[in-house]
Amino acid sequence: MAAALLALAGCTAGGGPSSDTAPVSDDPLLVEHGLDGLTGKEIVDRLDRLTGIERPADIRASIRVDELLVSDGESEVSVPLPTDEFYLAIAPFVDTTHECFYHSLTTCQGELVEVPLDVLVTTSDGEVLVDEQVTTFGNGFTGMWLPREITGTIELAYDGRTATYPFATDAEAPTCVTDVRLT
Repeated sequence: MAAALLALAGCTAGGGPSSDTAPVSDDPLLVEHGLDGLTGKEIVDRLDRLTGIERPADIRASIRVDELLVSDGESEVSVPLPTDEFYLAIAPFVDTTHECFYHSLTTCQGELVEVPLDVLVTTSDGEVLVDEQVTTFGNGFTGMWLPREITGTIELAYDGRTATYPFATDAEAPTCVTDVRLT
């Protein structure tokens, strides 16, 4: 089971049906922001790669366990995410962080912006899902699609500092992790 590694953008404190093959194309909110015709996974990837300056200020996009909620304050659309994958956004830190449970692609900001980060993701039964170096995005996050219903550890290394985080990808798990201090 290979996990595609992506890096990401924003946070929300505090799930719908799932599919990664059905693009949402007719919702006016998505059309207005150029997100129509994309799957939930494609929207996450697109918004994840925006810098702080590029992020749309007039929408919020919050990653839940099985859906992406996009809202402009007046209307909200639920975009399904893959049924067999779980998106986990991590913003490791050295000095400063913020609380987060559901990752917001348009508002979360991590401390370590565009830095090289060694990532090792191992399941509790020893399977290595990810073992590579990534660069955090302009929002200080790195994100990854992992198989659902697993547990394991994520080991991170940056500039001689390391951290280990136990993770789960079940219905109760956070999609945003901001409490991993690199020491």
